[in-house]
Amino acid sequence: MQFSHSNAIWQVFPELRAGALHVEGIHAAADVGAAIASFCAIAKTRLAQAPEGEFPEIQAWRRGFSRMGLKPTQYRSASEALLRRFRQEQALPRLNPLVDLCNAISLAFAMPIAVFDTEKIAGDLEVRRATGHETYLTFGGEIEYPEQDEVIFADDEGKAHARRWTNRQSGRSAVRETTRSVLIVAEALHASAGEDVARLVGTVADALAQHWPVAPKTAMLTSVSPRFEFPV
Repeated sequence: MQFSHSNAIWQVFPELRAGALHVEGIHAAADVGAAIASFCAIAKTRLAQAPEGEFPEIQAWRRGFSRMGLKPTQYRSASEALLRRFRQEQALPRLNPLVDLCNAISLAFAMPIAVFDTEKIAGDLEVRRATGHETYLTFGGEIEYPEQDEVIFADDEGKAHARRWTNRQSGRSAVRETTRSVLIVAEALHASAGEDVARLVGTVADALAQHWPVAPKTAMLTSVSPRFEFPV
């Protein structure tokens, strides 16, 4: 399987920095409570100094959403939405150990992290502009049709696994108790994104190895080296 961003995305967003991980052997019995508490504490400390809207990571995605023709306060990146909810409620709902762990790391780094069940992806996965013919399955089981030119995560069968780039993932490839193989993607647009995404990828890889008997495969993606290939 291959994950990549289209050439058109790199041309419009040359500041993009992305990291990806693939891991097999995940299960839903891992105890990630202590790790979650540690990452949430980092986010809480930072939020005590300034609201998430002032974070350079969040501001960069807001500018990115504006360039996509979206109102950044109507459609927020996943990381901003998580930070906003965490600031208001001081906690996040528990869904699945892996998802909960990645959400906590996303809070700590203020960068969006997407987690996909690779068994639910047909062929390769690419971040690209929609043609208007793709289908998107909501968590509620409804079918939506991304608008033409909307940035989506699309597989070879035209199924959209995320809408509005980092705004909303699909229920189709969501991690569940039966999930064993996952693709994890982190993306950023701010000035120090290269260093920060690399640090995030290393943090996720270490956390995975600490809680599951796995050896994650990782990659940093650039316009020069835009593809991450891994066996499934």
